[in-house]
Amino acid sequence: MARSTADIRQAFLDYFQKNQHQVVSSSSLVPADDPTLLFTNAGMNQFKDVFLGTDKRSYNRAVSSQRCVRAGGKHNDLDNVGYTARHHTFFEMLGNFSFGDYFKEDAIRMAWEFLTVTLGLPAEKLLVTVYHEDDEAFAIWQQKIGLAEDKIIRISTSDNFWSMGDTGPCGPCSEIFYDHGEHIWGGKPGTPEEDGDRFIEIWNLVFMQYNRSADGTMEPLPKPSIDTGMGLERISAILQNVHSNYEIDIFQALIKAAADVVGTTDLSDKSLRVIADHIRSCSFLICDGVMPSNEGRGYVLRRIIRRAVRHGYRLGADDIFFYKLVSALSSQMGDAYPELTEQLPVIEKVLRVEEEQFSKTLDRGMNILNESLKDIEGSVIPGDLVFKLYDTYGFPADLTADVAREQNYTIDEDGFAAAMAEQKARAQKASNFGTDYNELLTVEHNTEFTGYTCVSDTASVLEIIVNNESVSSITAEQSGIVILDKTAFYAESGGQVGDCGDILNNKGEVVFTVQDTQKLNAAFAHQGMAAAVLNVGDTVTTKVDTTRRQAIALNHSATHLLHAALRNILGEHVNQKGSLVDHEKLRFDFAHFEGVTTAQLVEVENSVNEQIRANHILDTRLMDLESAKASGAMALFGEKYDDDVRVVKMGDFSTELCGGIHVKATGDIGLLKITSESGIASGVRRIEAVTGATALALVQEQQSTLQTVASLFKTDAKNVLDKVQLQNANIKNLEKELNALKQKLASQQGSDLLSKVQKIKEQNVLVANLPGVEAKALRGMLDELKQKISSGIIVLGVPGENKVNLIAGVTPDLVGQVKAGELINFVASQVGGKGGGRPDMAQAGGSQPENLENALSSVYKFIEEKI
Repeated sequence: MARSTADIRQAFLDYFQKNQHQVVSSSSLVPADDPTLLFTNAGMNQFKDVFLGTDKRSYNRAVSSQRCVRAGGKHNDLDNVGYTARHHTFFEMLGNFSFGDYFKEDAIRMAWEFLTVTLGLPAEKLLVTVYHEDDEAFAIWQQKIGLAEDKIIRISTSDNFWSMGDTGPCGPCSEIFYDHGEHIWGGKPGTPEEDGDRFIEIWNLVFMQYNRSADGTMEPLPKPSIDTGMGLERISAILQNVHSNYEIDIFQALIKAAADVVGTTDLSDKSLRVIADHIRSCSFLICDGVMPSNEGRGYVLRRIIRRAVRHGYRLGADDIFFYKLVSALSSQMGDAYPELTEQLPVIEKVLRVEEEQFSKTLDRGMNILNESLKDIEGSVIPGDLVFKLYDTYGFPADLTADVAREQNYTIDEDGFAAAMAEQKARAQKASNFGTDYNELLTVEHNTEFTGYTCVSDTASVLEIIVNNESVSSITAEQSGIVILDKTAFYAESGGQVGDCGDILNNKGEVVFTVQDTQKLNAAFAHQGMAAAVLNVGDTVTTKVDTTRRQAIALNHSATHLLHAALRNILGEHVNQKGSLVDHEKLRFDFAHFEGVTTAQLVEVENSVNEQIRANHILDTRLMDLESAKASGAMALFGEKYDDDVRVVKMGDFSTELCGGIHVKATGDIGLLKITSESGIASGVRRIEAVTGATALALVQEQQSTLQTVASLFKTDAKNVLDKVQLQNANIKNLEKELNALKQKLASQQGSDLLSKVQKIKEQNVLVANLPGVEAKALRGMLDELKQKISSGIIVLGVPGENKVNLIAGVTPDLVGQVKAGELINFVASQVGGKGGGRPDMAQAGGSQPENLENALSSVYKFIEEKI
């Protein structure tokens, strides 16, 4: 019965493919267009819109092996990893789905057949649960499958009733459990002993058959659907005859690799399980474009990395080690997920840099924690200590809790939360280009986009919206939204801004000026102002502002070339993290772990312009998503795609999935000029650039500036750099000479000051007001005076505009009687300042130069009282 994890994954996909299911690749761990999720945590996430009816697919049955992460937000298993047999931050979820096709009987039949026939699990080892009101499912298990009544358990709790939210699709579940045997403690589901490890859930079948409204009533869905989930690690443990997920082949290989790199031989240590689990989640998160940072997903990644590093430290690792496990992971999972192998060098580098940074503070933080534990009375670590470790040393609270658990402590979570609340919270609000009408309006219409092939088209007015309400007409100077049955206007999407232009009536007169175009559900919202009366039902002509659109197209196509150039030069880890393409410039955000050097920027710019000069004719094709990916087309990070996608190809240099507007040939772009490169977040860089006429104007402006500078130096543009460098060298030499003269002058002034030395109780005292002397010369002057008087006390003051600089010195033989720090503070307090320093030398500043003379005069009495 024993099978490898890879074989089980493939067997699942093969079985359901034979049963007319479309094999769908795992989606990214970063959910596309779903702000409710931190990470993909279930197989159904990528099909959510299909179940809701807002997305249509070319298939109505699907099967997938979805990689998932539960480590943050509502679904967080991080604290349990390493302490239980089946909790992970990363896992794979096998699932089969029906979108209004088959329902309960087929779902149950196929699940049973796969488990008992394909995998060969003994039927007597299996039992199932159903929702207590679901007589239909109970009857199928009993009558169609042949299970005895005592093997079908009715459950009345929410464990067996699934819902997508407070409202929307929902339905009963049927869970399949495996009996590990009497030698393991635990009871059947629904019994007081159900939390034991004897009966383990392996598969959950969700029967999505109702729609729940806000008042709680549930109506049958017109097309009931199926959503299932089976943990690959759990079923692998059963088929490999082990009880813990950490004993399956994948984990054993990673645990052995971890033991080798940290130098331990005890393969049962829970810290090895933590490290083996965490290398999976960290590697795949980086693979999907997440970079360590101090916020959001990046912060969760950073926490997981630091937790793994801390467990390596616990095992005795004396050097960075975590990144060395990526190759072992690639050996285990690279065949199923080739992107892991392709990005291996990048993943290693990101992990290595992060571990190096954390290792600098790990020892100190651990020492502080361990020393603090010695002084703690009781078993609770105070919240302020937990916060100090987090705020000062980068220890997340869960990492401190992890250490605490090992030493039988808990942490004061309320105290930690209070300390966090006292710290000023960082507020980050995502920028939004244009008004988001999707949150305000619901439109049932569909708009056909014809703008790929034309910039003007005839259309019918389907709806007019003024002040968020549907109206029958709009009059001159009213602002509103016009919905058409078809349009040549591009609606903002994928970083490209919406088109502007005019809507004309059948007389050719402008009746509506379009200031922006946005997507409103499946319709295109033409936002702007009416120039004349426009009615629902009117036939109109859309006319795009072609000059503006062409400028946008240049920037958009250049963005594709820029993306490809960055990946070629910096590495294939470069992924788009955001973009803005308008008629003035392009802005491209991408994942990269260090600043781009000037030499690299030049290489990138040259590479893009070389492709522009090659004048590649753009090859644009409509393909199904899987074929497009197989052809090498790059799907942009975080984007959501339909089953049929546009593939935009520019020679052999760039191939991307894109629904935007582009040039006909790369030569149309003319020129790309990078204007800036900067970091905008940890692991995210931004490049801004211009193209076409704007780029030419920039070059001409820079050339004009260069010519002006050259004329000032009485040379030409070719030789101006030499002139500037020569002038700069001359300035530095003059500055050195000036400083030498100032020092000489200060020294001369110091010699002249010796005549002002007075005797107080036989001790030398020199007090001087030195207008015009540079403050930075005071220290050298003081040292020279101390040498010349051998024994004594010196106070010097320099008045300036609204400020005072003071310095005091005491020779070593007198510091027991007069401290320079006390003396300088006495003087400074009289000129609106304060200072400090050593007993033999102290400096101060003040803001009241008008009081300096009196303050200096008071020094004599101060010294007389001290000696």
